[in-house]
Amino acid sequence: MSRKKIENVLPAEVIELIQQYVDGQNIYIPRKAESRQEWGTGTRIKEELSVRNQEIFNEYLAGVKAEELAKRYYLTEKSIRRIIREMKICSLKPVC
Repeated sequence: MSRKKIENVLPAEVIELIQQYVDGQNIYIPRKAESRQEWGTGTRIKEELSVRNQEIFNEYLAGVKAEELAKRYYLTEKSIRRIIREMKICSLKPVC
């Protein structure tokens, strides 16, 4: 997220109105609901994590223990068990 100078974005009257509430403080202006994007939009991270999780699940099915998977993928055992649980549930559904 880039920072912009308010003087370059808003008219002076609006700046003065905002200053009545937050003079000299940083504020975050959230996106409008219709402009919000789902997590991972614009990157391939969802696909990469999906491939990684499938690999973890396949290795688990092949007999690799959660403790070993945690070391191999630099995750906690709790995270590995969550991934395995989610993949088991997903494998029972026609579409996941």
